Amino acid sequence: MKPRVLTIANQKGGVGKTTTAINLGTALAAIGERVLLIDLDPQGNASTGLGIESRVRKLSAFDVLMSESTIAEAAVPTDVPRVSIVPATMDLLGAEITLAAQRDRTHRLKAAIDALPDGAYSYILIDCPPSLNLLTINAMAAADGVLVPLQCEFFALEGLSQLLKTVEQVRASVNPALEIQGVVLTMFDPRNNLAGQVIRDVRQFLGPKVFETVIPRNVRVSEAPSYGKPVLLYDLKCAGSQAYLKLASEIIQRERLLQAAE
Repeated sequence: MKPRVLTIANQKGGVGKTTTAINLGTALAAIGERVLLIDLDPQGNASTGLGIESRVRKLSAFDVLMSESTIAEAAVPTDVPRVSIVPATMDLLGAEITLAAQRDRTHRLKAAIDALPDGAYSYILIDCPPSLNLLTINAMAAADGVLVPLQCEFFALEGLSQLLKTVEQVRASVNPALEIQGVVLTMFDPRNNLAGQVIRDVRQFLGPKVFETVIPRNVRVSEAPSYGKPVLLYDLKCAGSQAYLKLASEIIQRERLLQAAE
């Protein structure tokens, strides 16, 4: 059985993209899924947030994109049961230049994922850099759906329309099957009146594409990466952990409805 591949993307930084990748992957694993996270951000925050130190990143997503390593060779287990990661290194900063001259430059990651044995993983989550470049295009070309973390603030809405245009362009050129899996509202602060207005506006604009689960602004979520842990391992009972568990359940429920419809 082929894995469900979800790209977690937003060209705006600081919206909770990497936090969502780490904690959604952990939540999916907690309810029994086998998860691979591919870190395509040169900053490598997803790798650090899962406790993979720079010195142990012998092979990385860069090696996979350069066809110098398979995903199976580059993937390393994490402290989270049923979660592995293909880590990132700063080498990814040069990937854009190297890939630009290649004929198959947009499909390198897809080819690597397609080479995985059936049943190796049930979900693959790809954490993208906060920009729309060849790394992000590779992620979207390989994906079944795009998961968009959206911070509950006014300026986040401006970036959303640009991202939706990019998804349409990728669908038209390199991946006709790509869809918006859903928008995840993050960093919600109920004390902020504008945050509630943003939620209403996004739901009105995108309707059922917006997940019911809203991720709250939560101190424990912010603290967890400094310990190299997802928040579900750092503090399972906090509001952030519970929200990511609900999000994972909602995603799996949507998948089942899609399969039933097919």
